[in-house]
Amino acid sequence: MVVGVRLVWSRRDYALCHREYWRFLWVPWKLATFSIAAIGLIIIAPYTGDPTWDYSDAAFMSVLTFLTAPWAVGVLFKTLRRQLPVHQALVAACVWFFSTSWSYDGYLLVRDGTYPVTWLVNLLASSVLYVSGGLFWSLDWRSDRGVLFAFVEADWPQAPSGPVFNRILWPALTFMVLVALMLLPFLWPQLP
Repeated sequence: MVVGVRLVWSRRDYALCHREYWRFLWVPWKLATFSIAAIGLIIIAPYTGDPTWDYSDAAFMSVLTFLTAPWAVGVLFKTLRRQLPVHQALVAACVWFFSTSWSYDGYLLVRDGTYPVTWLVNLLASSVLYVSGGLFWSLDWRSDRGVLFAFVEADWPQAPSGPVFNRILWPALTFMVLVALMLLPFLWPQLP
């Protein structure tokens, strides 16, 4: 709650609240890959054998990851490089925890009437997916530097100047394979 108030009250301090971040995020390749990933996670959720994973939590956690992970990962990187103040990292960490755990925990508390015993396992597994998504949707290409994470640039977040997906395809595939390998153990026992 305090973080939400801080984001609203001091929105000029946080790139997440700037139009440029949303321009950075709302590009065709990011929207297309998010749609494919989210639909895939939502469809497989009830078939994973995990009773806490359903259509609803798969949907809202996918949306939260897409909307916030590139920002949170970028803020944490820039804070470690001393390019942003520590309070930015604290807010980014809270947004990360809300996206990967607190929203899930609250949903299951309301749905099932008990706090999930799976909260720590979920936090760890969801954090790997969150960081992967944040890095994936931060991939960029610059004519003078090649493939990089957009948050390493001084002008981050900045919308790409043109189509870049064909230039970042191979690094992007690395993240796609990582996520697929993470999900395989959930599906493997359910396969005929």
